[in-house]
Amino acid sequence: MRLTEPDAAIWHLHALRVRYQETDQMGVVFHGNYVTWFEIGRTEFVRTLGMSYQKIEQAGMLLPVVDLSCSYVSPARYDDLVVVCTAIESFSPIRISFRSEVRRISVGEEAGLPKLWLGAEPAGELLVKGGTKHVWVNAQFKPSRLDKAMPELHRLLAPAADGTLVIEGGN
Repeated sequence: MRLTEPDAAIWHLHALRVRYQETDQMGVVFHGNYVTWFEIGRTEFVRTLGMSYQKIEQAGMLLPVVDLSCSYVSPARYDDLVVVCTAIESFSPIRISFRSEVRRISVGEEAGLPKLWLGAEPAGELLVKGGTKHVWVNAQFKPSRLDKAMPELHRLLAPAADGTLVIEGGN
């Protein structure tokens, strides 16, 4: 498959329920928790493609955040069911950028969510949108080419970034 819609992406979808500890005195999710959810989305996306962050770090590669954006559209509240949506926005042997959205979904809707979804906009009510930019570095924090240091990971990420990843069973 190749992405043809202008804003289409291969999204990883990860549902979670808002816990009480994630809310503030106003009863809404504390803003910093969305950044944690972005990280969960990235980690689970890469795991779904076939490799854990633990294995990446054991191979001597690190992926520090060098830029973060986060726009708050509507609040999530205690016990809401949300889906963290993550797509690769850009990818090179040195850098990777992720697009992230947090969306509210209805109870029961999570049962039908695929792990990977192709389209311009995932299901649910948009609550937060943003993303992160990263640079691949080695254990000494020196930039390192992913295609040279971990070619197997580069081969897993490239099709998800360029839209050629085959999603079994479709959306």
